[in-house]
Amino acid sequence: MKTKSIFFAAIMVAGVAVSAVAKEVPSEAAMAVVSVKGSEVVKVIYKGVTAGKVKVNVYNAASKVVFSESRSTVEGFILPLNFTGLDAGQYTVEIIDAVGVKSEKIQYQPTVATTNVHVSKLNAEGKFLLSVAKNTDENISVKIYDENNNLVHSSAKKVAGDFAQVFTFSNFSGAYTVEVTNERGQTTVVNL
Repeated sequence: MKTKSIFFAAIMVAGVAVSAVAKEVPSEAAMAVVSVKGSEVVKVIYKGVTAGKVKVNVYNAASKVVFSESRSTVEGFILPLNFTGLDAGQYTVEIIDAVGVKSEKIQYQPTVATTNVHVSKLNAEGKFLLSVAKNTDENISVKIYDENNNLVHSSAKKVAGDFAQVFTFSNFSGAYTVEVTNERGQTTVVNL
């Protein structure tokens, strides 16, 4: 009788373990395409269902392959793709695995830095100086993001000649990103 009880208990434990494992396995793969702020890099994040071969393709707006790579994966990967030198426009990132095909469209706009923008931290806590050297009248947009990529300041300025402004943040801790864009769409990104 004791042997039968142990046998049935072992079967129950095995059944519960198999049931728990079956619930944890996702039914389909997941992917995300994330632009890296201030650069021309896009990260492809992939989480697979099972180990196996995965093919990554990137297509331009004319459906022409501009990048292709096959890789073996156990659980997933993060693949940085550098779009430097590619034309502005819509691109499609496609992942093909044993489960099927997933794709995501992204809009790529090359970053063209203006050479006349300078940002520097001042000695005082929470202050930094933004300066723009310009000989002609031009509108600029200033956006400042905190370390969590939250917009903490946004303004538009008319620059006539040289321009400088001191920014003060009471909760200045961690990293900040300053983005200055002129009316021609040229952007300078400075990380503090």
